[in-house]
Amino acid sequence: MKFRHYCMLAATLFSTFLFAQRPDRGEKKQITVTGKAIDAETAEPLEYATLVLQSIDDPSKVTGGVTDQKGNFKVEAPAGKYNIRLEYISYRPYTLNNQDLSESKDLGTIKLALDVAQLDAVEVVGEKTTVEIRLDKKVYNIGKDLTTSGASVSDALGNVPSVTVDVEGAISLRGNENVRILINGKPSAIAGYGSTDALKQLPADAIEKVEVITSPSARYDAEGTAGILNIVLKKEKTLGFNGSINLNTGYPSSSQVNANLNLRTNKYNLFTTIGYYYREPPGNAYFDNNYFLNSDFTRITEDRDIYREDKGVNINLGMEYFLTDKSSITGSIFTRQSDEMDGTDNNTLRYKESGFDSSTLRREIENEDDETYQASLNYTNNFNDDGHKLTADFQYSYDNEKILTNIDENEILPTEELIALEEVNERETQNEYLLQADYVLPMGDAQFEAGYRGNFEETVNDYELNQFNQATGEFETNYNLTNKFTYTENVNAVYSQYGDKFGKFSVLLGLRLENTRLKGKVESDLTDEELVDTLGFDFDPDFDKNYLGLFPTVNISYEINDRENITLGYNRRINRPRGWFINPFPSRSSRANIFQGNPDLNPAFADAFDLGYLKRWEKLTLTSSVYYQRETDAFERVQTETGQQTSDGINIIRTIPINLATNQRYGGEVGVIYNAIKWLQFNGSFNFFKFNTEGDYNGIDYGTESTSWFSRLSAKVKLPQSIDWQTNGFYMGPRENSQTKSEGMYSIDMALSKDILDDNATISMNVSDLFNSRKRQSFTESYNDAGQLSFTSDSEFQWRQRQFTVSFIYRFNQPKNTRGERGNRNGNGGDDGGEFEG
Repeated sequence: MKFRHYCMLAATLFSTFLFAQRPDRGEKKQITVTGKAIDAETAEPLEYATLVLQSIDDPSKVTGGVTDQKGNFKVEAPAGKYNIRLEYISYRPYTLNNQDLSESKDLGTIKLALDVAQLDAVEVVGEKTTVEIRLDKKVYNIGKDLTTSGASVSDALGNVPSVTVDVEGAISLRGNENVRILINGKPSAIAGYGSTDALKQLPADAIEKVEVITSPSARYDAEGTAGILNIVLKKEKTLGFNGSINLNTGYPSSSQVNANLNLRTNKYNLFTTIGYYYREPPGNAYFDNNYFLNSDFTRITEDRDIYREDKGVNINLGMEYFLTDKSSITGSIFTRQSDEMDGTDNNTLRYKESGFDSSTLRREIENEDDETYQASLNYTNNFNDDGHKLTADFQYSYDNEKILTNIDENEILPTEELIALEEVNERETQNEYLLQADYVLPMGDAQFEAGYRGNFEETVNDYELNQFNQATGEFETNYNLTNKFTYTENVNAVYSQYGDKFGKFSVLLGLRLENTRLKGKVESDLTDEELVDTLGFDFDPDFDKNYLGLFPTVNISYEINDRENITLGYNRRINRPRGWFINPFPSRSSRANIFQGNPDLNPAFADAFDLGYLKRWEKLTLTSSVYYQRETDAFERVQTETGQQTSDGINIIRTIPINLATNQRYGGEVGVIYNAIKWLQFNGSFNFFKFNTEGDYNGIDYGTESTSWFSRLSAKVKLPQSIDWQTNGFYMGPRENSQTKSEGMYSIDMALSKDILDDNATISMNVSDLFNSRKRQSFTESYNDAGQLSFTSDSEFQWRQRQFTVSFIYRFNQPKNTRGERGNRNGNGGDDGGEFEG
């Protein structure tokens, strides 16, 4: 919230002024007033609440201070008689008059209640700082990002510093794709299973904040060598019935309606989110491949037009029941039903030494019906107001995808004839169980935590390929590629961590023990030897792997002053291969360019170090860090020739993930938030990184060294007539791996927003990728084991074209000046020196 940020600033400046009025310590005995401020309704600590001590003998003499992130205050003052007042914006103040403070006094825990009559009178004079610095993470509140209105969660992540989302929706953290996506701190069907496709279907308006966790504490799953992105969804805490309805439409054809509804009483909180979407996002791609060894064709170009029709419904329904004033149980059910069609027309030109040879048209239409269900249960018991807490979670998720793909490929020049006609029937089911318990015990400034998490997941992919026999005029099942692949991933973990504060130092030490069991089984009409020969590489069709590992974490913070701190973090992480990286059967999106998983792929392990620095001025917030990571058995996707050809003489190129020896990555990033003047705000970040990879595969050295960077800048302007204008710019520098060089890429997003209907509604217009420039341009070279150039590929890919969107959101019983604040009071850019929450 705008006023939230300025309240924090005003409180800090006011307390600074008050301290400036303190008399010299030598004049009178010094006493200390301590205590804690919390929300009377939710028991959440109130940061930057102001404690004022006004002398009764001389009312002109005042002193005071502000609460820290845990709501604690500690104020020194000369002994004497005072009127005491504890204030927090929009809350009824707490007062104690005529207090004789001859000795230090502990006021205990003070509960402040909302002043409902005052809420609508508060003037919105500023905007909440969009970054909060914690001991192990950065928290970004993206609710005020106009360019995400009408967008998806995946789009919104692309505007978070340190995060990039490529043209296919793959999410990276500091340039590393091995990032773990959590929803409300847990793996979730809402985020998808090993894929980010589900995030493209959820509205960005459902997000309250995004936590970028580059140095995760031991409480978190050790998965994700790059770190963790935790998406925290909105959960309204205002009493009564309230909510919002969001409508948007756009071009190319896109429409969406979402309703967020909440009914809260003193005994329960009932909440639901319901949404429907329909989209037709077009895309395109172009490939220019040149072959130099053992190929009937010397050059093949592919020009692809991609068209889609996606529609679906998301429903999240839950209730929190308050057993006592300190304990509650929450149950929720989530379901997603989608019907998607992806079509690709691939126009191919083929050349030989003598010149143009032939042209083909390949049409692929994939229809996918997807149903997802998730049920979760949470128990929370806050034993007291100091953070002594026990939580227990159970979650079950089920996903069922039915995919029917029809492929029709014909030669159109110089003759017209059928090349291939195929039908692929695929069904993928996924079951996942999650059990988790966490215990937190505060001990003064210290805090102890311990817990358990069990995650049990099974994926079954049933695949059938039918090919048309032109001689018989009938479809026949290809039993060489028809199969059933079952993949199981079970992870059991226990952890313990301890945090303490020593003066200006805060330390959080943790240790996590994880056991990972990965099992895979291929069911096929072929023998194991025939499978290896058919798929073109050696692997174990029935594997069972077991890994036991310790994952230590260390996070240290030094508070230079209340506006400046330094953090140092170390953690060990694991990157487990997902199902599609393991499944050895080739994709069918192209006869000549295929992707195959690798069942012999092992988990990668990484040690990461992070050194951060935060500095706040009156109008400027600076965050920065340098980092280093060393990863063993790092994943790398390589392209090789299979030695096989299609029926019409095209060399088949395979992309396969492998374990390389090591990958060292180091870099630095800096972010700034600058509130220049009342009507202008800048938000920018810059990330530079370099990586060095060593390793070989099949006698070929795939080691490489590369440097890249990315940067984003956002400017928000308040125009007359209460109109907000925001522009976001992003640039990804050139980058390369062992085989592929990618050109730099930039994009511009722009949005206008205006509040109407007495600030109960907002209408906005935005354009994503204003110059239609979000395209990946790459050049690949591949050599054989003799060091000879085998083929090159020059490509351009655009997953989605420029999008225009108009959105309308209506809020009821949600005053604009409290939106976004009630559910997230803990922090306003403050450091997490005294908080050890993971």
